[in-house]
Amino acid sequence: MAALRAETGQTEDEAGRRAAAAVSYPLLDQFAAYLSTERGLSGNTVTSYALDLKAFFASLSEFGKDDVSFGRDDIVGYVGKMRNSGYSSASICRFISSVKGLCKFLIIEKLITEDPSETISTPLRWDRLPKTLSVDDMKRLLGTELPLRMFMRDSAMLELLYSSGLRVTEIVLLKVNDIHFESGFLRVMGKGSKERVVPMNHRSSEKIRIYMHELRPHLLKKKQSPFVFLTGRAMPMTRQRFWQALKALGAAAGLDLSPHTLRHTFATHLLDGGADLRSVQKMLGHSDIATTQIYTRVSSERLKKVYLTHHPRAK
Repeated sequence: MAALRAETGQTEDEAGRRAAAAVSYPLLDQFAAYLSTERGLSGNTVTSYALDLKAFFASLSEFGKDDVSFGRDDIVGYVGKMRNSGYSSASICRFISSVKGLCKFLIIEKLITEDPSETISTPLRWDRLPKTLSVDDMKRLLGTELPLRMFMRDSAMLELLYSSGLRVTEIVLLKVNDIHFESGFLRVMGKGSKERVVPMNHRSSEKIRIYMHELRPHLLKKKQSPFVFLTGRAMPMTRQRFWQALKALGAAAGLDLSPHTLRHTFATHLLDGGADLRSVQKMLGHSDIATTQIYTRVSSERLKKVYLTHHPRAK
């Protein structure tokens, strides 16, 4: 293992996780099937849970324990190991969700009688407030133009991302039949295969129309595809490619941003404009309103900053 780390430049933790991923755990196959069929989780989520648990099982084996003989102390100890290794709170949250789901599954299957994860609390997902852009920054970004062949497509995706608050995965998987131009809404398949209806404004609608009329037929080259946004090879757009396009647009506008920055900005600007929390929750596709409440903190912080800057008695 040491030779492998030296040869590939991996950290000890990364090498350990890769080695763990190569080991087969029959119980995990059953758990993955349960997550997909019974709980309806997406393929990406199931894969992430499996990788987290494989690494956990590999750690357990060092202490002579297996995938059903661990206790609360083992989970707490592994969380501590993750913290010491520099994992983010989001990664730790995901692991805890993974192991809690596994414990419920083990009880259902009567492989254990008590849940060792029951009293384990999840660390706060957000260490800090999500980064958002101001209205002026968004105007500058949306007004940026690049002399690129695919700019028409990228501009349409950017406008849709900000105006509808979609996840990047939801945008790249958007199909032609999901768009209802006349009614001004989209049908989106979100996390956990949950469908929701999202409003689409006039600007994004027009940009998508122009892209579909002027550029998309040239990308298809008489081929057929159900997906709206395509690469130069007529394949469905990828997350990675859109990330690159977004970074280029941001750099041209003098902004450092990510796809999630625009989703955060969408939600924050809605709340700043007077939207109610439940409506924002539905548009974002959050199953728990507690996830959406982070944006009320963003708005409160912004109001506080405005007050301290402009009120004559605030200083």
